This record gives sequence, C-alpha cells and structure tokens, in this order.
Amino acid sequence: MRSLERAIDVLEVLDTSRHALRLSDIARRADLPVATTQRILNVLEARGRVERDATGYRPGVGLIFGAHAYLTSSPLITAARPVLQDLAAETGLTASLFKRIGWSRVVLARVDGARPLRYELPIGERLPLHLGAGKALVANMDPDELDQFLAQLGDRTRADGTAIEQDEFLDDLKQIRDRGYSHARNEREPGMASVAAPVAEPDGSTTAAVQVSGPQDAIPSDRLPGLGIEVQRAAYAIARRAF
Repeated sequence: MRSLERAIDVLEVLDTSRHALRLSDIARRADLPVATTQRILNVLEARGRVERDATGYRPGVGLIFGAHAYLTSSPLITAARPVLQDLAAETGLTASLFKRIGWSRVVLARVDGARPLRYELPIGERLPLHLGAGKALVANMDPDELDQFLAQLGDRTRADGTAIEQDEFLDDLKQIRDRGYSHARNEREPGMASVAAPVAEPDGSTTAAVQVSGPQDAIPSDRLPGLGIEVQRAAYAIARRAF
C-alpha cells in the first residue's frame, strides 16, 4: 500500500504543476528520495501515465482513460447533465457542477447559457474553494475542518485585487448557510458573477455544488434571490437522482 500511496503522491505533484518538472523538483515536492521517485516515474511512464521530454516530467495521455471512465460512469454526473441543461435554458446562464477534492474543487460538467463565458473553463480544471461556488462547500464544513482549511489557505485575493479578510469571509459563510446559496462578484474572474448551492448527500455531507454564472450585468442584485431558488432546486434534483 505504501508504494501505491507514493505513486499517487507523485501524480498529485505533477497534477498541480502548470509545466514540466525535473526529477529533483518532483522528489522534493512529494517528500520522497530521488531514487524512489525515479523508480515510480519509470513505471508510470511505461504505462503512459507520465510523459518526459528535455524539460522534465508531466502528466501523460494515459490519464485521460481514467478521466473518461469517471465522466461516463459517475452517477453524480449522469444525474446532473439534464438538470444543468434545464437550468441553463431557464436562466440563460452557464450552469456547472463542481466537486470538492481536498482543499480544491474540480469542474465535472458544464452547459453553456445564452451568453457563453468569456473565459475557458475546461472539464477537470482545478479551482479554489474560497472563491465563487467553492464558498457553498466551505460554508458546510464542520468547525474543525474549517479551521484546517483556513490555516492552509494562502493567497486570499479576489480577481479585482481586493483582499479577503477572515472576519468578512466567516460572516459570508454564515450568510450562505442561513440562505442556502452563495453568490460572488469579481472573485475568480473579473467582470463575472455567480450563484451556487451545495448538493446534499443522504448523510448530510456536501462535496458537490451546482452553479450558474455569467457577466455581472446578467446577474444584478435584484436577481439573486430568484437565482438562489433556482440553484437550490437544481441541487435538490441532482441529489435525488444521484443518491
């Protein structure tokens, strides 16, 4: 089992990097001996999960097979697709499904609205939890987990350059819990706004969220309550179909 854990550690190091990494960098970030890291990389490269060139190592094309299998077999994604289509059609906004992985969230599904997003948001993109739809998930953490999350949180700056003060953030989380949905403006992308709600599992935990997003002028303040109801309905529909 330890060998498997080390291999996953190496893959996670590569997954979080935007460029190729040298052997020594991978070993340091994974906290592994260089020789051990080299053996792991050799096996992963032979199986297509890692690629190497003159600049270093990066994730390999073989990882796509596992991603495709997940996207086509996940009950959560299967349940969400028709709900997201209806949500995008009804609101005219881009509807997305996210799932929490550790201290990040990942895009699992997306349906464009009448005005597609001005930026690329690929399936599988790793995104922060403290901005945008991620707040709908952070708001439902228990106190101990929330403390751990805040302790490891680095950059607390929004896309518009303003800093996120901790007291302000905690107050925002309380409001999200009280009303059942989050909203954001200029937090992750300049000029964009979003509304999101958590997808509750049978045990009450929330690791997924559904969101509508678009330009700020498409989500004025007086539209927030109505969109909040829409995303909560969508979240409930997804949970009922998936679980």
